[in-house]
Amino acid sequence: MKSDIYKGQNPLELPLYTVTDASNFLHIPLGTVKNWTMGRRYKIKAGQSSFKPIVPVQQGKLSFLQLIEVHILRALRKVHQVKIDSVRKAIRYAEKELNIERLLLSKELLASGGDLFVERYGKLISLNKSGQIALKEILKDYLERVDRNAQDIPIRLYPYVSHESNENRQIVIDPRISFGYPTLRGTGIKTSVIVSRIDAGESVEEVAADYELDAGQVKSAVVYEQTYKQAA
Repeated sequence: MKSDIYKGQNPLELPLYTVTDASNFLHIPLGTVKNWTMGRRYKIKAGQSSFKPIVPVQQGKLSFLQLIEVHILRALRKVHQVKIDSVRKAIRYAEKELNIERLLLSKELLASGGDLFVERYGKLISLNKSGQIALKEILKDYLERVDRNAQDIPIRLYPYVSHESNENRQIVIDPRISFGYPTLRGTGIKTSVIVSRIDAGESVEEVAADYELDAGQVKSAVVYEQTYKQAA
């Protein structure tokens, strides 16, 4: 009988990740993650103003579902025309008019890789035709990296590794495995453990043999970890 490490709590909602973890795992600058999740105050001529968080967190930690929201928010921000104020407007509209509490997690974003999102919220975010096409493609790419259960709730995330396609996803973040830290898919082996052994002087072949992996899996772990170290 398996022990319940989460003691009956929903692992999708537990505060598992620091903002630094989120920055590292998603390869997003730390300052950006802090702004999106914790907000910030800044000076203006009249005194001070504030940037309110879009994905508010408690005590500086994100749940897995909030990690997904940041992942999707990054996709929206990769289209230049989709500004933060426009994203806020779309979220508020979804909440007030459509009773969608968390738009960035909603299956509304699933339809045809973002088609429904653009159709329903396109005017709110002021996209021109080229911006709509770009947004659909970017959303599709990001949404395909999220696995959902039968209730359309995100349960697994495949973060980006620079050399791989959506069809060849080697790294996974699953809150039920290794306390939600990035692992090699299907193994439960943390990418950080793989890289620590490489950094200690072992060869790719030695590490692969020890864990019964192929060299490609080990290299994916190394590339993934190196990418976020360079971005930090």
